[in-house]
Amino acid sequence: MSLWRIAWRSIRQRALASALTAFSMSLGVALVVAVLIFFGVIYQSFHRGGEGYDLVVGPKIGERELVFNAVYYLGVPKGTIPYSFYEEFTEGKFAFNVEAVVPICMGHSYRDFQVVGTLPGMFDELVYSDGREYEFAQGRNFKADEPFEAVVGWAAARETGLKPDDKFKARHGVGEGAEDHAQQFTVVGVLEATGTPNDRALFVNMNGFYRIHSHGSHDQAHEHDEHHDHGNHDHGHDAEPARPISALLVCVDQNKPGMTQLMRRQIDDGPTAQAVMPSVVIARLFEQMIGDVELVLLLMAVLIVVVAGLGIMVSIYNSMNDRRHEIAVMRALGASRLTVMIVILLESILLSVGGGLLGLALGHGLIWAISPIIVEKTNVALSLFQFRPMELILIPGLVVLASLVGYLPALTAYRTDVARSLTSTP
Repeated sequence: MSLWRIAWRSIRQRALASALTAFSMSLGVALVVAVLIFFGVIYQSFHRGGEGYDLVVGPKIGERELVFNAVYYLGVPKGTIPYSFYEEFTEGKFAFNVEAVVPICMGHSYRDFQVVGTLPGMFDELVYSDGREYEFAQGRNFKADEPFEAVVGWAAARETGLKPDDKFKARHGVGEGAEDHAQQFTVVGVLEATGTPNDRALFVNMNGFYRIHSHGSHDQAHEHDEHHDHGNHDHGHDAEPARPISALLVCVDQNKPGMTQLMRRQIDDGPTAQAVMPSVVIARLFEQMIGDVELVLLLMAVLIVVVAGLGIMVSIYNSMNDRRHEIAVMRALGASRLTVMIVILLESILLSVGGGLLGLALGHGLIWAISPIIVEKTNVALSLFQFRPMELILIPGLVVLASLVGYLPALTAYRTDVARSLTSTP
């Protein structure tokens, strides 16, 4: 009979105690898995927002403020840059270093979702999440020559009920006190879920974004002109109000190494705008806001696993008095002290690894069970087999832990006096 089978038979003889100790280990491992995957989802959701472009260019309002406004569509947009600065990227001094540039204009809303004025290139030229192209669940992208067409993000469409051919009015401002413009936009497309902040926004033709002011009351147009920069005049649309821009999303020519940093410094040194690398700012924000929380929860989960390991040690150690005769018989039949010691260690390893495997299943099952809530809040889809590379060290780590906690009862078995154990048992 192999040593593994002997260890397994010992576990089966104490089925209830073994099951409880293994289950306590599984709960600790499940918590570790849940923490890893949950924060992996947050990390993925956090970072997807800034993928697809190299620079965000906007007013000098600070890196974080610009990222929150232009990447996550959070807060009230502050400041603008002139339309002429956008032309520097299409036909001016930055044009030869840029693969794509898309302007965005903010300051309007619909049912608490940001209404973003932009160009069709937002979905035709930009990508997201490791080069994925935008796709439409329904309809199509809006056209450049149709000023009052709109595309709705997946989550925004689900919560507002908007679908192709529906119409909506953008509100000037966000929250209470916002007023509807008279002109309506027509929905022509609904985006597939991307797991980015774009899922929770409505995108309209930038020309229509400006022109709705000329269709509203004089007071609305006047209020808009006061809100934005009067010094920036429309190019090619003299009858329309000024055309300030909230931010530019810039893809730098990848064949020119170092150009992203060079352009960022050139823009920052000028008086008009600032440029930020969203991936860098988002990584810093994540580490400062989320990283410490993940570390604390992970340490607590690991501590639970260690306590469960100690429970295995106590369980096996307390059973040693009842097993002295069994061990003595093994020794009398020719088993060496080392063999007896290995059997106890294998028992500890079986309990730890068995509990660990159950914990992996429980942790992934828990995340899968609550995945609809996670999808609703983050737009990141999860599967039953979602995992993080750090999980690969769990089972080897449990083997090491089991060896450590099993050493004391194994040492006790090693020191068992065969003669005394045999004679003391009737």
